[in-house]
Amino acid sequence: MIDWIHLAKAFFLGIIEGLTEFLPISSTGHLILIGDWISFASHEARVFEVVIQLGAILAVCWLFRAKIVRLSQGALRGDPAARRFAASVLLAFLPAAVIGALFIGPIKHLFFNPEVVATALIVGGLIILWVEGRDTVPHIYASEHIGWKQAIGIGFAQCLAMIPGTSRSGATIVGGMLSGVSRQAATEFSFFLAIPTMLGAAVYDASRNYHLLNMEDIGAIAVGFVAAFISALFVVNAMIRFVAQHSLRVFAWYRIALGLLIGVGIVTSAG
Repeated sequence: MIDWIHLAKAFFLGIIEGLTEFLPISSTGHLILIGDWISFASHEARVFEVVIQLGAILAVCWLFRAKIVRLSQGALRGDPAARRFAASVLLAFLPAAVIGALFIGPIKHLFFNPEVVATALIVGGLIILWVEGRDTVPHIYASEHIGWKQAIGIGFAQCLAMIPGTSRSGATIVGGMLSGVSRQAATEFSFFLAIPTMLGAAVYDASRNYHLLNMEDIGAIAVGFVAAFISALFVVNAMIRFVAQHSLRVFAWYRIALGLLIGVGIVTSAG
């Protein structure tokens, strides 16, 4: 018998994933908190949160399909700019790939809880306010011009996002801005970097936990996948337009407010 309530929860979490994945507010943190709030507790939850991210990534691939094809064709033809961009994405991807493969188990065991999420949200918000408040002028205004030094900085910044509440997009955008990349170029590079990063994480988690899944679990993942794809389509375009004209301060204040709210909830429940 189909559990429609369970599928509705999966759809709702998929929407949340797509809405938050590419905003600097931590999709994982929101999935943990909201999943706990709606009692989405099932034996596929460990892989659900990672695999539905593929829906959001598919949205990025679709929206940037023309540029992906152009860069891929250029790299195959030996175009230096296309090959440099591909190398930068790969270089930025490697730190998270290595550290994730070695330490993702202990990280999930130690940090996947509301206390860590609340702390990371607040600290991340304060860092965004600091970065946006600096009186500096970027020297890289196009994602294709990001070099190996900036790629390494962005790559190690992305590793911080393994802590829930940090935000992968937030860490990579801020890492890019600290490396001298404009906000808009750092945001676009973050989208491209998400493709190998999240694809690798999904394949890794699915390969390790596929034996836990049954048909009902797969159905919930499929529903969440579709919901994430649909909602991410709207967010990616909106985010690109937003950062072209605005700072990230509104997201910073949202993070701080949410972190404080979670903290109050934790203290109240403990009391």
